[in-house]
Amino acid sequence: MPEHHRLARSLSWPHLVALGVGAIVGTGILTLIGVGAAKAGPSVILSFAIAGLICASAALAYAEMATMIPASGSAYTYSYVVFGELLAWVVGWSLILEYSLVVSAVAVGWSGYASGFLASVGAGLPAALTNGPELGGVFNLPAVLIIAVVAAVLSAGTRESATLNAVLVVIKMLALALFIVVALKSFDASHFHPFMPNGFSSHIGVGVDGKPVEVGVMAAAAIIFFAFYGFDAIATAAEETKNPDRDLAIGIVGSMVACVAIYMAVAAAAVGALAYSRFANSPEPLALILREIGQGWAARILGLSAVVALPTVILAFFFGQSRIFFTMARDGLLPQGLARVSKRGTPVRITIFTAIVVAIIAALFPLNEIAALANAGTLTAFVAVCAAMLAMRRREPDRPRKFTTPLPWLVGTVGILGCAYLFWSLPVRTQTYFLGWNLFGLLVYLVYGAPRAERARAT
Repeated sequence: MPEHHRLARSLSWPHLVALGVGAIVGTGILTLIGVGAAKAGPSVILSFAIAGLICASAALAYAEMATMIPASGSAYTYSYVVFGELLAWVVGWSLILEYSLVVSAVAVGWSGYASGFLASVGAGLPAALTNGPELGGVFNLPAVLIIAVVAAVLSAGTRESATLNAVLVVIKMLALALFIVVALKSFDASHFHPFMPNGFSSHIGVGVDGKPVEVGVMAAAAIIFFAFYGFDAIATAAEETKNPDRDLAIGIVGSMVACVAIYMAVAAAAVGALAYSRFANSPEPLALILREIGQGWAARILGLSAVVALPTVILAFFFGQSRIFFTMARDGLLPQGLARVSKRGTPVRITIFTAIVVAIIAALFPLNEIAALANAGTLTAFVAVCAAMLAMRRREPDRPRKFTTPLPWLVGTVGILGCAYLFWSLPVRTQTYFLGWNLFGLLVYLVYGAPRAERARAT
């Protein structure tokens, strides 16, 4: 491989675990718990458990595939190896949607906490500069600024950004521990009754704001599923990992187990401390809960820690998005000039390109719509990885595997069917947009990607 297309190996397993926890624990629990509570009520805890189970199945499949194929590109690369270029393009195109929207969504979530914190200290920004047009504003300035900052950090170097990420992850964990301790002092079991006010399956009902919306445990799970993925960002770092055979599996499985436990504890403390209808759909639900129970000091600390630490999620997914773009460009499916790396082994061009794309999305669109559409892309990638694992089990059953998924046929089937059910539970408009995105992607592939990839293979 040419030197200018080669990434530097600089990451070890602690960096990968921190990258995974940094990606997983973020907007999902700090912001989307309010969106989930609006759809499921107290049973949002069950929604977290279901989404976590499905993600855990996909995580095990990712761990096996990442150690078998330790190359940058995540689900796109696995699909390319197992299913060929066309299906790999569909998965890669879906990953572009996922990562772009995740970075945008987290930037919007960060903006909510940053705006709330600034307002609490008397330095609030006008609503026109903290909301997109659909929410009555002009554009979301804080979201754009944080994307620019993270792009600059990533451009400085992979190891440097990973080390900063690890420090910020510790801050975020301490803040969530503070929330649990303080919120449990106001725990009221009556807040859990009725436990499932909107039923289990996804259906159109009346939201807490009186408007028709998809409600139910599965409707919430389909949205807060967003809160669990992030381990796939680890797989995109395969080429930059010193010992990928060992460290990728540790990073993926370790970060997933840690985060499931954290989410269940935070969700239970949140619902127990305050009736769900009072923090549903809040842009900063955990800080709101603390203020409502008279713990303003803790709310300010949590808000400040979110402002400081939420960028770890942006950094992790921004990292993943730039590597997906990088790998597709290196394969010739996107302009190959974008796949050049700097003298430090960092893909600066693709990082700047990614920043422009996600900043536009974050500036103009609200959080719930961004998260729902991001989930559609992620679910597609997860299905592909689970299917690739099962296909390799049948095609090459005796091939050495550094990490072996336990009960692979059960785990793979749960992952595929679970992701399909979550996709079915997404809003109809989201499903329609996703279909349109992929039809457009197939057109791009036929007109541009396929001919360019053919020429790239020839040279």
